[in-house]
Amino acid sequence: MKTTKPGTDFQKLVWEEIKKIPKGKTATYKEIAARIGRPNAARAVANAAGANTQKIIIPCHRVIRNDGSIGGYRWGIKEKRRLLREEGVLLGVD
Repeated sequence: MKTTKPGTDFQKLVWEEIKKIPKGKTATYKEIAARIGRPNAARAVANAAGANTQKIIIPCHRVIRNDGSIGGYRWGIKEKRRLLREEGVLLGVD
């Protein structure tokens, strides 16, 4: 299902890539940036993830920082941890 939420072309590109992350897996902002052909745009990817308002449809909770830490989340770090743990993801550093 394509993302129909209003957003910039860049945001939509990021959101579509984030939707490809399987349940129980994570990807870093840097990895997402590389996958969309913008390897130096990790910060912009993080901003696009933060602009997402479709919590479950676009699972931004699966995107973490390059150092393995949890990073930010629109709905709060506690909720991001909860969702990741519910999916069986264990993070070493948060």
